[in-house]
Amino acid sequence: MRLLLTSDTHLPTRARELPAQLLAGARQADAVIHAGDWVDTATLDLLDAHARLIVGVYGNNDGPDLRARLPEVARVEFGGLRFGVVHETGAAQGRERRCAERFPDLDVLVFGHSHIPWDSTAPGGLRLLNPGSPTDRRRQPYCTYMTAVVEDGRLSGVRLHRLPRRS
Repeated sequence: MRLLLTSDTHLPTRARELPAQLLAGARQADAVIHAGDWVDTATLDLLDAHARLIVGVYGNNDGPDLRARLPEVARVEFGGLRFGVVHETGAAQGRERRCAERFPDLDVLVFGHSHIPWDSTAPGGLRLLNPGSPTDRRRQPYCTYMTAVVEDGRLSGVRLHRLPRRS
């Protein structure tokens, strides 16, 4: 199963549109995971039109329309792996411990908020992934998103994709 992971799209405040590379990846993926801060419902509808399956949550910048359609925390199982999605996990220091305590029943937690890509494993095995942002790089050199593959009960091929700078 091919996954596309994204977060913090912030449309139309940080960019006018989603990058073409992200939309092409969404069409190729079996599921798209979005860790919040969509900002407008049109982005949810657009990704939903391009993806086979959307698993998403709302973020701190998402208003009542998105909160009515999305949960604060999402849980899904893909190929025997238990995934969770949440927008915010707090400060980087102590993140693995906090998330392992909060989500002891998960194998993978996808999160956003910081716009800073993250890939680590907590003691006990919880994999933490933040795909960054495809539209707002903040202090990062590139806008980013991630892809991954679930096969035989394992997560493999986790890859951070750098997007070309907008002109």
